[in-house]
Parts: sequence; structure tokens; C-alpha cells
Amino acid sequence: MIRPFNTSGGGANTNRNGLEFERSTELRDAFLEHPRYALHGDTVVDRATTLPVGVLFEKNKLYKNLLAARGVDYTQLVSKRLLPDGAVLVGGTLYIIEKKFQAGSGSVDEKLQTCHFKKRQYEKLVAPLGLRVQFYYLLNDWFRDPSYRDVLEYIEEVGCRYFFKEIPLEKLGL
Repeated sequence: MIRPFNTSGGGANTNRNGLEFERSTELRDAFLEHPRYALHGDTVVDRATTLPVGVLFEKNKLYKNLLAARGVDYTQLVSKRLLPDGAVLVGGTLYIIEKKFQAGSGSVDEKLQTCHFKKRQYEKLVAPLGLRVQFYYLLNDWFRDPSYRDVLEYIEEVGCRYFFKEIPLEKLGL
């Protein structure tokens, strides 16, 4: 469960609350606390069958443990390294999760509009591996405001998705 946040305005509060939001929405913790799934290192395992069902990649591990381990040189595919807040490989799909927290008007507003570009960059990265990409935003309740209607519609129109506070694990192919 995600803890409530102090949503009083101001950049310092946004930064502090944003960090708290990121810590309270860790993909790793979701698997560790889930009754059906467990983690063995970065491998997601079904507790009932003990079979692996996915692999978790956080930040640089996407490059080291997925791309480089399979001989993919990202510098030949994209001009700048993207670091996902979370990523999980399930079957032939890499699910990228970006977390966005806001407690007042600011730069995150425009960042939401970059999902299509980021998804495309991740698709370039994993194309040599034959993987598909799903790009998801995990948002706090600030983005439920009607002023975000257009950008939320855009996110869906370009093939990305968004969720508030939590992403159901079945949306990650599990």
C-alpha cells in the first residue's frame, strides 16, 4: 500500500515527496511482498510452481544484465542511455515503468508527453533481441486533475499506458 503524501506546494516538497513516492512504489518490493510471486535475485518466480516467470531490471541493470549480456551494444542503437525506474521482462515483452510524482505545476507536465519517444528508444534497444516493449507511467493522484485529460488521452493514443499509485501485476503479463 502506498503511504499518503504531504502535497503542499513548492519544489523542495515536491522533491522530497517525489523521492518518497519512488521509494514506496518499488517494483522489487511489489514482488517481494506479493503472495503469488517471489524474487530470487532479479528473477521473478511463481511461488506455487517455483518456475521463473520474469526478470527484473532496474536502472543500469537493463544495459548490463539484458543488453550487454546478450551482446547488444546500446551505443550502436541509441545516442543516449535511458534509465527506467523499473523494467520487467515477461515472455517476449519488456515492460518499462516510469514513475512521476507531482504536487504542484512544474516540469513533470511536459515530461509525460515524451512517452512515445521513450518507448521508441526502448524498442530500438531490444529490437536485436526480438522483444516487444510496453511503456507504463505510474502516477500519483495529482495527475487525476481534469487539466491532465488531454495528456492522459495522448499517452494512450501513442500506445503507452498510465496507472495511478499501483500497476496490477497482470498488466505486466503475469
